[in-house]
Amino acid sequence: MERTERFSISMPSSLVRRFDSYLREKGYSNRSEAIRDLIREKLILEEEWSCDSPQVMGILVLVYDLHTREISDKVSSHQHRYHREIISTLHIHIDEHHCLEAVVIKGQPCKVREIASELGTMKGVLFYKLIPATTGRDLI
Repeated sequence: MERTERFSISMPSSLVRRFDSYLREKGYSNRSEAIRDLIREKLILEEEWSCDSPQVMGILVLVYDLHTREISDKVSSHQHRYHREIISTLHIHIDEHHCLEAVVIKGQPCKVREIASELGTMKGVLFYKLIPATTGRDLI
């Protein structure tokens, strides 16, 4: 088990009140765990997601209009092209016209972003967002 270090943080009381409100909203039991999570998130985004990192995970959320010509085939074909990087997909019928797909992508950060951009900018895609994640390799 790694040794825990204590340190103090100084900030304006208005920011502390906002932070405490955030903690209650998110269900944190203490400030320390929330600060650890925020630091991990910042390190993941800045260190793991640099293009020279070996591997990351990301979740691409797509919402598209099912009635756009051949959009389902194009999305599926694109996913097959990247079968090594696309680990899994979840397809949800929102209504009779719209679908949501959650696509789990694993690979080098620049490649993951490239795949997300290619899928997200297809004609018929109404919304897309890449959610950066981590393999957990270097997290404590």
